[in-house]
Amino acid sequence: MTVTPTRAGTVDLGMPGLPPVAPREGFLRADRPFPAAARDSLADPQLRRNLGHATRTIRGKRAAVVGELPHWEELREAGRQLKTHTMAHLEDYLVQLEQAVTARGGVVHWARDAAEANRIVTDLVRAEGAEEVVKVKSMATQEIGLNEALEAAGITATETDLAELIVQLGHDRPSHILVPAIHRNRTEIRDIFLAEMGDAPADLTDEPAALAAAARQHLRRKFLSAKVAISGANFAVAEDGTLAVVESEGNGRMCLTLPETLITVMGIEKVVPRAEDLEVFLQLLPRSSTGERMNPYTSMWTGVTPGDGPQRFHLVLLDNGRSRVLADEHGRDALNCIRCSACLNVCPVYERAGGHAYGSVYPGPIGAVLSPQLTGVEDNASLPYASSLCGACYDACPVKIDIPSMLVHLRAEHVEEHRRQSRRPDAESVAMRLASWVMGHPRRWGLAARAARLGRLLRGRRGTIGALPGPVIGSWTGTRDLPAPPQQTFRDWWRGQQEDA
Repeated sequence: MTVTPTRAGTVDLGMPGLPPVAPREGFLRADRPFPAAARDSLADPQLRRNLGHATRTIRGKRAAVVGELPHWEELREAGRQLKTHTMAHLEDYLVQLEQAVTARGGVVHWARDAAEANRIVTDLVRAEGAEEVVKVKSMATQEIGLNEALEAAGITATETDLAELIVQLGHDRPSHILVPAIHRNRTEIRDIFLAEMGDAPADLTDEPAALAAAARQHLRRKFLSAKVAISGANFAVAEDGTLAVVESEGNGRMCLTLPETLITVMGIEKVVPRAEDLEVFLQLLPRSSTGERMNPYTSMWTGVTPGDGPQRFHLVLLDNGRSRVLADEHGRDALNCIRCSACLNVCPVYERAGGHAYGSVYPGPIGAVLSPQLTGVEDNASLPYASSLCGACYDACPVKIDIPSMLVHLRAEHVEEHRRQSRRPDAESVAMRLASWVMGHPRRWGLAARAARLGRLLRGRRGTIGALPGPVIGSWTGTRDLPAPPQQTFRDWWRGQQEDA
């Protein structure tokens, strides 16, 4: 299939008069820096209640099922080693995957970026003569803005995952990798259904069972009439071309079996070498994501089987910056992510700010390292700072991605790039150089420590120093209190101890 390149930042769907629908890389960057967006989220008490309740619940369930396994740490290490090995030989495994899928009747397409992936999928749907498609929950299609691209081409895409359907009907954006509508409570969901679903019962309540029944009834016709389905993939097995999707509701199973044509959009990092490797990941993923021992629905398919399931299968392998991540030896482990969202559920920053503050479809700690790498750090420069570096994300990650170290690495990249581009040093860099000069000599440091005791004159009622003027100190103390200096420096105390001895 020939894909015509377009100008940077737009998607040419071949339909004159239509506006561009997504940036070339998809929805990976924010319109505003994280601190500004997070400030709005922090001012929404209902959002904070919704997030706090949901993340606490998921954390509790995960802790219970993880605690049942005496070999959990061995599983994590096995997952880490498998992903590290695969990324080191990714090119070979992708070629092997293409050969296996093709041999079993599938067609493989390679997409360099979101624009190319959207055009490939749109052309495939048009070739089937379809004006409507059903979709399985997929982070890859969210990343590339596929729904928007299809809509611009006159094709209606219906999300069949309950949480994704809530987001779609609410004209909203996902705020969580696993639970896209985590920022909504059930009363808000009922109101969305009544306003947007069309066939929702007029007496619909906010009981979860009633909401699920309304969604099931709404989706049933879509499942039975759709000629084309679009999915992502949790895993792809290189040795035999098998694709796997794990889910909890059964909607994925319906999409993967009923339509005549199935199109799967998958990031190139989702490949695993052998079928037996799934044994590790199918234990790690459900426990870390939904807090379940196993996924209720694990669907696998290999190419095309005559008379059984979709008779045309297309696999779109998406790069969209992943090659850039792979080339960074300090950051490539971000590609090991299996999209479980465990890091989001333990992150104190995510719990308070929510997913929308990150701007990218990948929120939370993993988004803070993955999104800047996919787009280039300078295009997402605020995200590596959206962390307290507490390390909870590393402890929770089922494949042991060292997110805190990556965040520090990306921050250093941003600082160095800013230094190269800036002709004049800013106030912060001047302050850091001054601090380095002071700390570089024992006598200068001793004098500075003694002079700092004058800061005690600025103490407030709580024994701390409030907001101070200045571009550097003021930006720090504007959001936190500065501890008052002690009456005695450590050096003075140590000198007194030596004299007493």
